[in-house]
Amino acid sequence: MSTPIVRLFVLVILLFVLLFVWTSRWTVLEASSLNRNPLNVRPLLAELKVKGGRILAADGTVLAKPIPGPGGTWRRAYPTGLLFAQPVGYSIAAQGRSSGLEASWAAQLRGDQSGIGSIFGQLNPKPVGNDVYTTLDPKAQRVAQQALGGQHGAVVALDPRTGAVLVMYANPSYDDNHPDATGPNVSTFNRATEGAYAPGSTFKIVTATAAIDSGKYTESSLVNGNSPITVSGVPLANDFNQSWGPVNLIVAMTNSINTVFAQLAETVGRRPMTDYMKRFGFYAKPTLDYPASELRASRPYSSSGHAYPPGSPSEDIGRIGIGQGGLQVTPLQMAMVAAAVANGGRLMTPHLTSRVVNPDGATVQTVKPTVNSQVMSAASARQVTQMMQKVVEEGTGSTVQIPGVTIAGKTGTAEIGASGSNLTQPSFVAFAPVQSPKVAIAVMVDSSHGGFGATVAAPIARAVLQTLISEGR
Repeated sequence: MSTPIVRLFVLVILLFVLLFVWTSRWTVLEASSLNRNPLNVRPLLAELKVKGGRILAADGTVLAKPIPGPGGTWRRAYPTGLLFAQPVGYSIAAQGRSSGLEASWAAQLRGDQSGIGSIFGQLNPKPVGNDVYTTLDPKAQRVAQQALGGQHGAVVALDPRTGAVLVMYANPSYDDNHPDATGPNVSTFNRATEGAYAPGSTFKIVTATAAIDSGKYTESSLVNGNSPITVSGVPLANDFNQSWGPVNLIVAMTNSINTVFAQLAETVGRRPMTDYMKRFGFYAKPTLDYPASELRASRPYSSSGHAYPPGSPSEDIGRIGIGQGGLQVTPLQMAMVAAAVANGGRLMTPHLTSRVVNPDGATVQTVKPTVNSQVMSAASARQVTQMMQKVVEEGTGSTVQIPGVTIAGKTGTAEIGASGSNLTQPSFVAFAPVQSPKVAIAVMVDSSHGGFGATVAAPIARAVLQTLISEGR
């Protein structure tokens, strides 16, 4: 064979090798980066033709589903609209936008998209999304909506044994079929997971936990409840400036005596108080199957809005101990506080989803209960439970009472707005039944004209608790 022919043959071989390498690079080796390239619309077009899975409530109620669109495409529809919009969210594939469970479970709902854009992906059958079953209870969710009665606020209920989210309702809500609609009572902002509320006296549960579990106090310990006292160089008074004299912690919790709990927090100390707050989940976004961008960490803030680092010497730990001192919390976080006490001191990781089911009806993923942290000992939890039970039986939480059901709870009423505005931010946390807790709940209302946790938030909690317990939970 002549030399020119050999050279030509080698050149042809090299060209074929080069063609193979570049073809393999884009279709196999770098297919995923090609899919992510904003100039490449093929993955988007392919995604629009995927029949996505459904999102369902615990009882099988459909909360989100695919419906046919033009040209063989699919889009999302939400049969329950405002009722479940905040936890479920929305997905607009054509715009690359999603929120809520639609975002956190996007891969499962849309099927496996990893092959799109590669030569092997084109040989695969068109993917079909999986169904995602949530832990949400439609009946209790509707009761929460009705009980709020148009007030701005949020309700979160958990199963303290598993961390399952039973209720997550925030008002204002929105129609996730039309997420861009605007109006005076329309909001995509999920107050349940993103709201910043002053917990007021509901936080005394955390302070009592730290005081008892640290070994510094018991429920029978006596503390002087006189008023006023000086905390961080500033006078602090009880409601109506009432002086109680020496009282035990049960009486202090039952009557929500500020001066007692401020002293507890200061005696326990900043570092141990911070440690117990972390155990409950403060200072970090909760671990929830929900977009991190839609979750807020509960923690103290300065008057200028700066988040204090954990254990900062600038924190007024005495006032934090009574739910003041710039402390801002979410309803989800306070439901977790109640759940930890209810579950014998063990905080379970909250979750909105129970399982994922493929188009053939087979369960392909199960969300199993996991322990988030051991907040306190079981003995400490029993003491704090007894204190909270007295609040409902004899104290400010009596408005939550349900015949035949023993409830442990705590009211909170934070003053907001300008001095003399008479604006309050009422809240209530509880769990029931005390003997075998199945539901932990937090209710927070944005504002009220002179209302209290006992008169505004507790009746909402009562309605939801009654519904969940009557269902046999």
